[in-house]
Amino acid sequence: MSFKIETVDYKSENAGYNFANSLHKTGFAILKNHPLDFDLIKVVYSEWESFFNSQEKLDYTFNPKTQDGYFPFMSENAKGFPDKDLKEFFHFYEWGLFPSNISKKTVMLYHQLMAIARELLVWIDANSPNKVKSSFSKPLFNMITDSTMNLMRIIHYPPLQNDAGNSIRAAAHGDINLITLLAAGSQPGLQVLNMENEWIDVNCNPGWLVINTGDMLQECSQGYYPSTIHRVINPKSDSDNKSRYSLPLFIHPKNEIKLSDKYTAKSFLDERLYEIGLKE
Repeated sequence: MSFKIETVDYKSENAGYNFANSLHKTGFAILKNHPLDFDLIKVVYSEWESFFNSQEKLDYTFNPKTQDGYFPFMSENAKGFPDKDLKEFFHFYEWGLFPSNISKKTVMLYHQLMAIARELLVWIDANSPNKVKSSFSKPLFNMITDSTMNLMRIIHYPPLQNDAGNSIRAAAHGDINLITLLAAGSQPGLQVLNMENEWIDVNCNPGWLVINTGDMLQECSQGYYPSTIHRVINPKSDSDNKSRYSLPLFIHPKNEIKLSDKYTAKSFLDERLYEIGLKE
């Protein structure tokens, strides 16, 4: 099976099929011509750049129980990796902490991304084989109805320092959730691992969205939609050694949703947060 991440035209007649097919074959898809406002993304990045450069961020240090708020530099490691990732980030939930110096444009962006996410889940439901759909405890778009677990993570990867050791910006990992919607990063660095164990750069135009399958969708589809391993590498040259901002939206089912005979959404999430050092 060839490994080619499809660039899907949101407005095309075959968008749903092409999208689901790319997720099945690679775990990833790129979406263009979508309704998301790119100017809004740029404003949101700019506001959070100011936040990460301020000391006010420390006033919003995360709550270990609720997982909302600011996570300081090198808080997280990928599953199976002892070295901490070279990043700081903020967890935004609709119900959670929100900085006073950030406008509501982040909330606007969240809702725009959520609307696209719901449609993408409908596309997956409609274009999955009957055997796969029958393994879902309920249609995917219903799994997230009234979910309070959908998470926007605003990430800052600072310029690389000489004492980074073996750490990289984000070590090889799979996402926890159903699907992830990622506004193109402000700098390159995202790579995916293909079936020949080769790292492939993910390149897309500014304003396009990168979508990938998470471990929860892999679990409830019995592997039909693979959660492809990916990472963010360190800058390749001094000229590239600058801050990188990224803004993934992780789409999560309600806690009680049954993913498989082994897991509910909550038990799956709790196990993973423990493995990556965010929960004790």
